[in-house]
Amino acid sequence: MMRWKTGLLAVGLLVGGVASAEVCTTQSQMTGAEREALAAAARGLAAKVQAGDVSGLRAATAAEYAKDFGGIGDVVGSTSAHVKGGTLKVEQVYLLDGTQLKRAADGSVPDAQFFCSLNKSVAEADFVISGLAPGRYGFAIVDVADGSAPWRLSFLLRQDQGQWVMAGFYPKPLLAAGHDGLWYWTQARQMTMQKERWNAWLYYQQAENLLRPTNFIQSTHLEKLKAEQTAVAPPALSEGVSAESPLVVKGADGAEYRFTALGVDDSLGNDKVDVTAHLKVDELGDAAAARKRNADAMAALVAAYPELRKPFHGVWMIAEVAGQNPFATEQAMSQIH
Repeated sequence: MMRWKTGLLAVGLLVGGVASAEVCTTQSQMTGAEREALAAAARGLAAKVQAGDVSGLRAATAAEYAKDFGGIGDVVGSTSAHVKGGTLKVEQVYLLDGTQLKRAADGSVPDAQFFCSLNKSVAEADFVISGLAPGRYGFAIVDVADGSAPWRLSFLLRQDQGQWVMAGFYPKPLLAAGHDGLWYWTQARQMTMQKERWNAWLYYQQAENLLRPTNFIQSTHLEKLKAEQTAVAPPALSEGVSAESPLVVKGADGAEYRFTALGVDDSLGNDKVDVTAHLKVDELGDAAAARKRNADAMAALVAAYPELRKPFHGVWMIAEVAGQNPFATEQAMSQIH
């Protein structure tokens, strides 16, 4: 089974050998008091996010992370705008007992693994968390409905002196271009049957983005999704796409464009998601030249894989040079020639 690892908080609260598996208790196995304590703590934190109460969240955060709150205020502010006035529902809670975690001989903290069997079935939800100090933890998923659009607020909690405090915060929307993750998964399967491998591969990516609460969680269903995506990957992506193994596409004029990553984006809120393409360049040049190169790279990409025109609104092209700010532009498919 594939395990995914990441640091504790993508938005900046925390950063990250592998430890032996620790103890996970699902909500069906908890006592009523345990479930309600975790759920109440998560609801309280979610309510503070709704209210944009950064100082309140900081006061409810584990001390070592509260002292360096970093960019959490901006994240809370942007998230609050989406969830304000919505109805909070605690969807899932887990108890993660890491009291037996031990530091390695060199003082480093191994990854903590928690394997959670769901309802005594073969299905699993697994956590692999980097940099986790010994302690008793919880994970709570709070869905927010009836706001501007449905969102999910997930929290890593730690028990300090009998109280559950925040040790990680992971907000994300549940829709992209008006559709949820299961819709994108279903569409990806249909695209696979229609032999639209590029479209399917990218729609699987969008499905995973929406369905995974945070990068350190894996589940039986997500592994199935990932296996389907791997199986449908076009031959050009069989080795993946990265800075070390770029996707090389030739333009009509013979110029080569080296793409180091491909993805999806819903930041513009259109009726379809955009393709995102990261372009490796030697130098950015002035704005006019950079904009033209991005447009030419978009044209080359869509000409090479014309199936992209149908299910995507357009393309974000992100030109990158090491050590410099990227240069990003977006064009609708109708503008790409």
